[in-house]
Amino acid sequence: MQLPLDLDPDTAHSAPSHPAPPHPASSHPAPSHPAPSHPALSHPAPSHHAPSHPALSHPAPLRPVLVFVRHPRAKRYLIRITGAGTVRVTVPRGGSKRAAAVFAAEQHVWIDAQLRVRAERDRREHEARTSRGESGATHDERRVRERASIARAKLELPPRLLELAECHGVTVSRISIRNQRWRWGSCSRSGHICLNWRLVTMPADVRDYVLIHELMHLKRMDHSPRFWKLVAEACPDYEKARAWLKHHARANEF
Repeated sequence: MQLPLDLDPDTAHSAPSHPAPPHPASSHPAPSHPAPSHPALSHPAPSHHAPSHPALSHPAPLRPVLVFVRHPRAKRYLIRITGAGTVRVTVPRGGSKRAAAVFAAEQHVWIDAQLRVRAERDRREHEARTSRGESGATHDERRVRERASIARAKLELPPRLLELAECHGVTVSRISIRNQRWRWGSCSRSGHICLNWRLVTMPADVRDYVLIHELMHLKRMDHSPRFWKLVAEACPDYEKARAWLKHHARANEF
């Protein structure tokens, strides 16, 4: 059974930018890339003269890795700090790599500050996890694991939901895998069920309870005693699963 399936896209933020010069379009446009979520800052157009700074006014600057990407639809030079810690400089249509390099040089204070904030955040997270006896994973490492879990959820949760729906005689019209912060799932009157991707990381009986809970809403769209009776009939040990969810959610494990 083929159902519509969607996944929440990553959010994106603006970055330092300035308009491109009115030059002819480049003959070598680069493909569009999605922008990751990173700190942002707006700046006016560069003066094409490197600013001077007192030698001892700032700590020794970090050495960023610059990556220049030409984007045919971009109207400004943009700077983003990627998940890998590199500095991505977007070259707009009509712009040049040389002008992009000048712009990046003028923004070196902002770039250096963002890289230092990132390094300090990773250091603190590493220390916090180590103090709890956990492996010291950085923010980027956790993002990689999270994306892998989301991909796994997209593959595993919909088939299991449809299997349970068939067992309990209900019809699902659409399934979405989402990054919900305050709920494990939801169900609409039209049969559209949304599931939190974190369900794929839980014990199978807990995961199935959440799926059955949402499926029972296709029979009763409330949390009345009749609804909970339906849940108990479909999932006799549901109270244990609910207790597991409350304990681990309270411990901020999900």
